[in-house]
Amino acid sequence: MEGDLEDCLLNKVDLRRQWISQMVEEVQKVVHHLTTEISYQDFRFQAIPYCDTYNENIKVLAPTQFLITVPMRGLAGYREARQQRWRFYSLKGTRLPCPLQDPEGLQQWLGVEQFLKSPGQWHEADVNIEGDIVPAKVLQVFRKLVENAIETCHLSDRVRMLMDHLVVRVVVETSAGQVELQLTPSVDIPTAWSKKAQWPSCLKRWPSPETVQCIKSFGFSLLACSSYHWQLSFLRAEQVLLEQLDEDGGCRRKCFQALRQMKEDVWCPGTRPVITSYHLQTVLFWTCEKYPYPKDWQVFSRGFLRLVRKLHKCVSQRFLKHYFVRKSNLLQYASSCELDALAQTLAFFLKDPQISLP
Repeated sequence: MEGDLEDCLLNKVDLRRQWISQMVEEVQKVVHHLTTEISYQDFRFQAIPYCDTYNENIKVLAPTQFLITVPMRGLAGYREARQQRWRFYSLKGTRLPCPLQDPEGLQQWLGVEQFLKSPGQWHEADVNIEGDIVPAKVLQVFRKLVENAIETCHLSDRVRMLMDHLVVRVVVETSAGQVELQLTPSVDIPTAWSKKAQWPSCLKRWPSPETVQCIKSFGFSLLACSSYHWQLSFLRAEQVLLEQLDEDGGCRRKCFQALRQMKEDVWCPGTRPVITSYHLQTVLFWTCEKYPYPKDWQVFSRGFLRLVRKLHKCVSQRFLKHYFVRKSNLLQYASSCELDALAQTLAFFLKDPQISLP
């Protein structure tokens, strides 16, 4: 298996990198044009700059599925909510007989009083209900801005909106094919670490205390992708962790790339796969924590199969803990049928780990 897998990495991974880089470059230009126009129309949304290197606002979930986080401006000096309160409001403005459900796992409320600085635009009724900045209201405003920007920037021949009841999705035509983008407004909080992220656990040898301190200094973000609750995100922290994977000379990154390649080409292809690169990244982090020593990551085939076994276990149990917020299951709302089919595919592979890329 070792030789086949090495060949897979030398050929397929490099081809994937070139293909993805081309699409990211074209998508970046489109996103920059759209968000520049959106920012001009509404101060609260920030333009995403074009970058020659890594762009922290673009996350590749699958070869044709990108997450684009659009930073929001004006909110500064974040602090955790001091007291809990019931919410009886609805998106339509009517009062509910029972309070809204409290946020769970990766979710939280967001009130303007949680910021030392919050310009008047964030107190307006188009995004605010009873002092809360409501993600569904933000998305409603943002969707209209995206629709207008596509027309104003003369991008209708390359960009089209997808019908979605809540999140904002568009399809972009690139020279390498169609890419689906989820455009998500984001409140970046670089000055704090979420209390929900009780990380790391005690007595863990990976990552090092110095790396932990560095990662926490990047803070977290809150994404608008549901009705009432904001979703915690740690994309910057996770990127730093990825960049420092093999400081001891191991092969963790190489194993992860092979896992991702097999997932995309053989085990779970498609435009909206049940398992994305983000899930695989989380599997990688958990496996690195369980096997923290350099000697655990010297032999490529062992490291790769270790990741496959961990992925198979998570998919079979339909349970994958978020790496930072450990009470959250990333597979909670995934299709059971698709997970079961993938578990069967992985079990078959583990019985005879042969590489058979198309």
